[in-house]
Amino acid sequence: MKNRVTKAIFPVAGLGTRFLPATKSVPKEIMTLVDRPLVQYAIDEARAAGIKEFIFITSRGKGALEDYFDAAPQLEQELEAKGKDELLKILQATNMESGEIAYTRQHKALGLGHAVWCARKLIGDEPFAVMLPDDVIAAKTPCLQQMVEAYAETGGNMVAAMEVPEEKTGAYGILDADRGDSPLVSVRGMIEKPKPAEAPSNLAVIGRYILTPKVLDNLNELGSGAGGEIQLTDAIAQEIDGEGVHGLCFEGQRYDCGSKAGFLQATVAFGLSRPDLKDDLKGFLDGMVADGKIG
Repeated sequence: MKNRVTKAIFPVAGLGTRFLPATKSVPKEIMTLVDRPLVQYAIDEARAAGIKEFIFITSRGKGALEDYFDAAPQLEQELEAKGKDELLKILQATNMESGEIAYTRQHKALGLGHAVWCARKLIGDEPFAVMLPDDVIAAKTPCLQQMVEAYAETGGNMVAAMEVPEEKTGAYGILDADRGDSPLVSVRGMIEKPKPAEAPSNLAVIGRYILTPKVLDNLNELGSGAGGEIQLTDAIAQEIDGEGVHGLCFEGQRYDCGSKAGFLQATVAFGLSRPDLKDDLKGFLDGMVADGKIG
């Protein structure tokens, strides 16, 4: 029986410079997508997949992120006193129990691989997930849950994958794998940000991973890779001939909320999916089209 995945790492040490000046004082991860911070979408997805321990890799200036998960007794009392039970329920759902969440610092910006390595002492000898909150995925079955269910059959290491246009392969880690009829693909190789002409496929790795502790050992021995950073992709690739690597072409729509355009696209999509917002938002967008401001 394969070990259950109950721990997840959330690398959130980045400065969010693409969203300046907003991120001068507000961590990017708690910028709101409709009415929930980006990080809350990742937490909810992790919980749906059975994650019980949440490990955040932070940096200086992320105090507001830590405060977000703390209880707010005064606000809760005020909502209770005013009979705002639904809002109280929503608020309490964001609280994290003592011992459920841990924070560790990444003191130097040496890449995603280094950020994951910073959590090594909290992971121990268990398989673990890595979730990048910038990647928000709308799916009937949450993406990480899809991966956990597939991992129960495959074991080893698993990455979430999606097809991207050939000209955009240079922005992703790309799998050397054949896309067949099954959503699961066996990975022969992984290349970080290849030139389009050198990409072995158009299957890109996005921000969801299930990894074995051996990947942490590999990170311990790695030097810098693409972009002068310690690449997680390189450490995973070392396990292709070891514990194995699979890609899961998940069902769902991924939004790159690390970019302004992706954040805006997600805001519109998630707004239209909300019964309480759909009619007003759709009416506004229809009006923009009719006025020639869209299209």
